[in-house]
Amino acid sequence: MFTICALYQFVRLDDFKEFRTPLRALMVDLEIKGTLLLALEGLNGTVAGTPDAIDKLVEFLENDGRFNRLEIKFSYSEKLPFKRLKVKLKKEIVTLGVEHIDPLSSVGTYVKPKDWNALISDPDVVLIDTRNDYEYGIGSFKGAINPNTETFREFPAYTKENLEQYRDKKVAMFCTGGIRCEKSTAYLKSQGFKTVYHLHGGVLKYLEEVDEADSLWDGECFVFDERVAVKHNLEQGQYDQCHACRYPITKADKDHQHYEKGVSCPRCHGTRSAEQINRYQERQRQIELAKARGEEHIGDNAAQIINAKAKKRAKKEAQK
Repeated sequence: MFTICALYQFVRLDDFKEFRTPLRALMVDLEIKGTLLLALEGLNGTVAGTPDAIDKLVEFLENDGRFNRLEIKFSYSEKLPFKRLKVKLKKEIVTLGVEHIDPLSSVGTYVKPKDWNALISDPDVVLIDTRNDYEYGIGSFKGAINPNTETFREFPAYTKENLEQYRDKKVAMFCTGGIRCEKSTAYLKSQGFKTVYHLHGGVLKYLEEVDEADSLWDGECFVFDERVAVKHNLEQGQYDQCHACRYPITKADKDHQHYEKGVSCPRCHGTRSAEQINRYQERQRQIELAKARGEEHIGDNAAQIINAKAKKRAKKEAQK
């Protein structure tokens, strides 16, 4: 059994570039997989490993002294949901694309999962899903507004074009784990919205703590790992994922004539170039070959790596 750990904290990290080295070294030693983002504004990511390894990672961060308000959510899986480890340096730990938005200085009012139903049941509250449209498509809170954004970076434009009418109303916002809500409510506050709330811990904490019988959540919650989606009690859901466009897909999608494993689904069919399709087909072929050998595929860019090595070998041969 593996522990999946989603964690983040907004905290000023002046040495985030230098901090990457010891953090990554520890995770490599502990054989932890997944992705962590580091920026001046803090840390964000989802990783997985043995329970002992994740405990040691959390202990390392807490002993640092700056991560005393880490938002952490644990779930569990029979298989490791990530193939590799990435520790990336970024301008933002969640990309809004607007400078000087600081959740440490101004943010919406936190609402605990146990109090969320009462808030969003108030007819005077405007409920907004800050996630992307494909996330909204497989599940959301009943009555939530879908901004129809493809990336979080589009949210400021959506606000200016659509939310001015709600400036004097109560606005409640939510996202998967809470980080996008902190950034988006901070942004609304900077734009003069006075009464803004967000779900503390995000949908994942709500699905973990609120009984399904009392839940106002409809559907499943998309997660950014190989589980694709989870439902109440953070159990793995029914969705698979198209490895071309990365969108969640159903069994019906996989039975569709435009579905080709690893290459296309009904949503992205016809939107890729011939070069991309050939690359996806080669990648899928390498995945199947690795599986037949009882090996783990080395990654999404396997075909490119293999082709690059072949070209390098050919060049050496030509130089002999």
